[in-house]
Amino acid sequence: MHGEPLHPGAYRFLKYFALALALLVAAAIPAFAAEKILASRVWPAQEYTRVTLESAHPVKHSFFFVDKPPRLVVDLENVEAGAELKALATRVGNDDPYISSVRVGLNRPNVMRVVFDLRTEVKPSIFPIAPVGQYKHRLVIDLYPTKPADPLLALVSQPDPIAEIGQAPVTGPAEPGMPDAKAEAAEASTKLAERPAEKLAEKAPEKPPAKVAEKAPGKPIHDRLVIVAVDAGHGGEDPGARGRLGTREKDVTIAIARRVKAAIDKEPNMRAVLVRDGDYFVPLGQRVAKSRRLQADLFVSVHADSFVRPDARGSSVFALSERGATSAAARMLAQKENESDLIGGVNLGVRDPVLARTLLDLSQTATINDSLKLGRAVLTELGDVNDLHKASVEQAGFAVLKAPDIPSILVETAFISNPQEERRLKDAAYQDKIAAAIVGGIKRYLAANPPLARSKLAKN
Repeated sequence: MHGEPLHPGAYRFLKYFALALALLVAAAIPAFAAEKILASRVWPAQEYTRVTLESAHPVKHSFFFVDKPPRLVVDLENVEAGAELKALATRVGNDDPYISSVRVGLNRPNVMRVVFDLRTEVKPSIFPIAPVGQYKHRLVIDLYPTKPADPLLALVSQPDPIAEIGQAPVTGPAEPGMPDAKAEAAEASTKLAERPAEKLAEKAPEKPPAKVAEKAPGKPIHDRLVIVAVDAGHGGEDPGARGRLGTREKDVTIAIARRVKAAIDKEPNMRAVLVRDGDYFVPLGQRVAKSRRLQADLFVSVHADSFVRPDARGSSVFALSERGATSAAARMLAQKENESDLIGGVNLGVRDPVLARTLLDLSQTATINDSLKLGRAVLTELGDVNDLHKASVEQAGFAVLKAPDIPSILVETAFISNPQEERRLKDAAYQDKIAAAIVGGIKRYLAANPPLARSKLAKN
């Protein structure tokens, strides 16, 4: 009846029922757990140093500077002091241009503090990257110099002007000059230093032989230094394709690019500059911008293709297209190569107005025509070293080829996904042959299309 006391057994039932319900509710609410850093990496370079912290979920962070001595302090919320985070300190080398050491410790409850002891003043860019490719969530810490070197000023302050302008990064201090500097370059630097200030915007010193003066205005000038920007594809956080034997594309491309540079530097009146001279990531747009700041005459990007079928083989050469790709394969390759920015990691929240102007879809018909001529010359030479995957130069919307005023090509040296070609790509002798073929194509192109006099104004 209503109001009568419950039976003792009913009390026990309700008690156990309430306890079970509480346990079920507690189980349904996930327990708090600190985020674990799955991997920590450091990529030092003269242009900038990159630090990445990889985790399963986004990491909330904040940062500030401390002076005397200079330090960058980064606080990571709800992150545990795991092995990978602690190992960050051991991954900073003595040759890092910007970081002298790293310290990691618990600052306050649920906050791990990472202190970067700096060698110089830096301008940091800290941003998250969503999962892509082989990576989960990444927190990227880029340390740029506060005062980037001016390549034109470097041109008149070093004994080898071409080496210096080639090594001067877009966002970093100049590197040492090339050891094989030519005496003619040193002489040209002295002459350039004596010119009026308004003349310093010329992209490279011209030799003053008498026969140049004999040429009619507007005629090609042969007796001047030709600058070739050699771009090793991928790098740093972006390994590129991987062969079945474990070879990484970024390692093959830098090896071949260095050989191309060495071969070009032996040619009279020619110098090569490496867009990437180390294992670090350079965004596609900055590769274009750096080549234009160097005022390069030609741009050659070195890659090693991959395909799902291991029997795909041969070398290919690509140029930019304004009207769509010449084949479905070319379009797919361009899409894959353009994803390098996503994999390597670009701060999409920053808009560089100079870079934006560089990548505008300008009228590039004349430049593309020259690119096709260069591509055909290189393809002809490659055919003497390797099978050709396609007998003609293909075209697609490659972001790295979008310099509106520099003939630019992308060379797929071979298929790294083909075990036989992968073995050849790892062989130093074969790399020399590929490099010699590329340089031979460049010389063939220049013989038929000698460069004109340099512009009086520097390009943006």
